[in-house]
Amino acid sequence: MPTFLTLPALAPLSFDDLHRHGWSQHAAFLPPGLTRELAGQCVQARGQGRMKAAGTGSGRTPGVDSAIRGDSIAWLEAGQSAACDAYLALMEQLRQQLNRELFLGLDEYESHFALYAPGAFYRAHLDRFRDDDQRTVSVVIYLNADWLPEQGGALRLHPEGAAIVDIAPEAGRMVMFLSAEMLHEVLPTQRERLSLAGWFRRRA
Repeated sequence: MPTFLTLPALAPLSFDDLHRHGWSQHAAFLPPGLTRELAGQCVQARGQGRMKAAGTGSGRTPGVDSAIRGDSIAWLEAGQSAACDAYLALMEQLRQQLNRELFLGLDEYESHFALYAPGAFYRAHLDRFRDDDQRTVSVVIYLNADWLPEQGGALRLHPEGAAIVDIAPEAGRMVMFLSAEMLHEVLPTQRERLSLAGWFRRRA
């Protein structure tokens, strides 16, 4: 039986950086076995034609503009695989921890695979839409084994009043930031770059 099917309870995390600075990172958040399985499913989704060019803006038919972002995405749904269900169970535990520690009133979580082909990027942006303020905490989890600095693809954060921060997309690492406040971008990647992007949302 795959080890990710019997994941232990999520260890308590520190949210001091998220509270004080608007962002935090946690190395090796995702167990290696689950990381590998999810990376395989992301690549499989691409091979099956389920990855679609990501759009910009809100609404049912967001526009696609390769000058702004070049990733392809596939949304996750409960029940689509054991690995995805294990991942979503971990994020549910994280949602409860965030609510206990920071009283954010987070109600649900949405997530998709994101695949950046070599040369792809995502210009600086915020995750909260002008006409929808439900996205509260953004989460990115990386699925890339043996990532090297020269391969690019870093997540660049632009904290207000502070120096920019570049975070390498190394396997298992999780980054969280406040959706409405943290300007961020994905720098051009030199190799295929896989991740899970998600958002904890408040009730409308």
